[in-house]
Amino acid sequence: MSSVSATALGLEGPLCKWTNVVKGWQYRWFVLDQTTGLLSYYTSKEKMKRGSRRGCVRLKGAVIGIDGEDDSTFTITVDQKTFHFQSQSSEERGKWIEYLEDTIMRHKGKMSEARRASSEKGVDKKVLEADAYLQILIEQVKALEQKMEGEEGDNIRETLDSMRNNAKAVIESIKQGIVMLQIAKYAICPDNLELVPFRSFVKNTVSPVNGLMSKDEREDSSPVDVPSSSKAAHASHMSSNSSLDSIEANTSPQRNNLAKRESMPARSYSSSEDEFEDAVESLVTNDRTTNSRALAKQNVYADDSEEDALDCESHGSVITHLLSQVRLGMDLTKVVLPTFILEKRSLLEMYADFFAHPELFSTISDIPDARDRMLQVVKWYLSSFHAGRKSTVAKKPYNPLLGEEFYCVWDVEENRNPNKPIENLEQVTDGPVPWGNEEQVVFVAEQVSHHPPISAFYAECADKLMEFNAHIWTKSKFLGLSIGVEMVGQACVSDLKHEEEYIATFPNGYGRSILTVPWFELGGKCNISCAKTGYSANVTFHTKPFYGGKLHRISVEVFHITDKKPFVTIEGEWNAEMNAKWADGRTEVFIDTQTMNINKKKVKPIEQQREYESRRLWNGVTVNLKAKNIEKATECKRFLEERQRREAKERKESGAKYQTKFFQEDGECWVYQNPLQKRLEEQTKLSLAQQTDNENTPLNTNQSNSSSTASATSSPERLPPIENHFDGSLSKTDVQTASTVNLMD
Repeated sequence: MSSVSATALGLEGPLCKWTNVVKGWQYRWFVLDQTTGLLSYYTSKEKMKRGSRRGCVRLKGAVIGIDGEDDSTFTITVDQKTFHFQSQSSEERGKWIEYLEDTIMRHKGKMSEARRASSEKGVDKKVLEADAYLQILIEQVKALEQKMEGEEGDNIRETLDSMRNNAKAVIESIKQGIVMLQIAKYAICPDNLELVPFRSFVKNTVSPVNGLMSKDEREDSSPVDVPSSSKAAHASHMSSNSSLDSIEANTSPQRNNLAKRESMPARSYSSSEDEFEDAVESLVTNDRTTNSRALAKQNVYADDSEEDALDCESHGSVITHLLSQVRLGMDLTKVVLPTFILEKRSLLEMYADFFAHPELFSTISDIPDARDRMLQVVKWYLSSFHAGRKSTVAKKPYNPLLGEEFYCVWDVEENRNPNKPIENLEQVTDGPVPWGNEEQVVFVAEQVSHHPPISAFYAECADKLMEFNAHIWTKSKFLGLSIGVEMVGQACVSDLKHEEEYIATFPNGYGRSILTVPWFELGGKCNISCAKTGYSANVTFHTKPFYGGKLHRISVEVFHITDKKPFVTIEGEWNAEMNAKWADGRTEVFIDTQTMNINKKKVKPIEQQREYESRRLWNGVTVNLKAKNIEKATECKRFLEERQRREAKERKESGAKYQTKFFQEDGECWVYQNPLQKRLEEQTKLSLAQQTDNENTPLNTNQSNSSSTASATSSPERLPPIENHFDGSLSKTDVQTASTVNLMD
């Protein structure tokens, strides 16, 4: 049986190579990558899995030679060198030569441009058709499942369940077909997958599967025409489980793991130069280690600028990594994402970017009119998404670990009291961030669950009587050519001064073109509503259609419960300018995120952070990613994930339940345990109790005279007892003054 096997990228197997070091044939494990035109070899198959390359041969411009007398040997001449190889049999030699010559022909550009263009166009058409079939089948599966809910007979349910299982296999086959078509396109035109501006890939966008995108949303897209006969054929096979498996986004060792693949060498080198070449690789590794150590001493978070684009030349494109894992029949939802596309921060920290413009949030309670307050909430909501995307290329933040926490504060110039020096500001020591002051917007986040992955976060501005509580459960799905992340959860914006709560939902996120250069967009319908005032807003994040159309479109309708039509509509791009059109015909720029300065958050230095604070927890990964030491970053990430699994196993064996630190489950929501409203209510109760005690305590004449004298001297303004300071008539300053006076009593 032949030990040479074909892979998604080419061929691999054992060969003997003639070396000048030992003067003889040496066993090596060879890997042919037809996309890069590189024949790499390793001392063993195990070393290949670890990425310890011994040497390589660049095949561009190479010449294959064979020995007529020996049917197992052949040569490759390139870069003014000749490499000698020996296979186990003539059949294996024939297979190697066939693949090698095909690779050489590809990289010589023998395929005509017309043929390339025709082949690429045909593949694109098939990809779109396959994705359209996928959408049809998922629609039909959803209808089938709805029908199953109403059926009571066991025989009928058993039949429908069998149909659903069959359809699940069809869905997986279509997904396989989409990826294999991309492989075919990649094989035909490998040069087309060089790193190029992401907008050039936008034309190949596919719409999300049903379940992440409603029927109304898909009407924004121009569907691919599918023959009615094909639709009928699919209808006969319909059914499946409409909820697709989650993507495993953590990193683990994989065959041909791109995180450990070496960069393309400038020349071929042989095992006769192994000592020299190994020394060079060692120097590179040491240099990266030195960079990592130097960065570790610096504040790697000081530069909050746009993330670097994917370094496809150094690490290969995402498609190469994904295709290296593709095998016929494998579950594509288990494809592992490479470490180098991580965003260098935790998802918990990314959620803090909802408050990149804290002045819009904190000043909501300053607005006297209910309608204008609603518009301010909408303005803050629409401004809360653009800061979270630091790059046009879609990168994935770290998956938060259970118990991970993140703290930060923002200075808000609009909240500054000019009559009160900054050094005299009161620290809110009983708040979520003890080192934050009363005028700042403070933020805390905690990963409260790992399965399912749920993040909870809370923010407040004590001086403005504003608070925010939210939780998000991220559900990832593989969509053929995209990854969809459903943001399950809600946020509650509380204006304590006016006793108003605004409930808001979140859009879904989509990583598009994951087999080329990935890019990001938002999609879905959201709502913001206030039960007390009756105002609400419908917000639609539009995904890009198949053909034409703009990226990142958004449309908003704001209305009162008594209105038949919205009193204002807002349209534009959520990461650019959004324009408002009023019912009376007026138009104006509602908000322009491109001209707004992002208010940078303040975070404690890593050395002052607790063990499970995000930046300290992920510091090893971040430092090594900054230093481009991908292998070390992967090791640090794997260490954290394995520790989390070990702790989960220990809890399961002992029967212990994980206890959250700052949030508690309340029905389907996660709420902060000590919010501003609760603290103010406790402060009021304490103040009232103290006042009652003072009134019931008899005073002697001297104490009474002394008290009267002191009162006459200081003449403090006396306030009536506080029954309820949330009636809209008192500010936080009034509450504090009243509490102080009552305590003096």
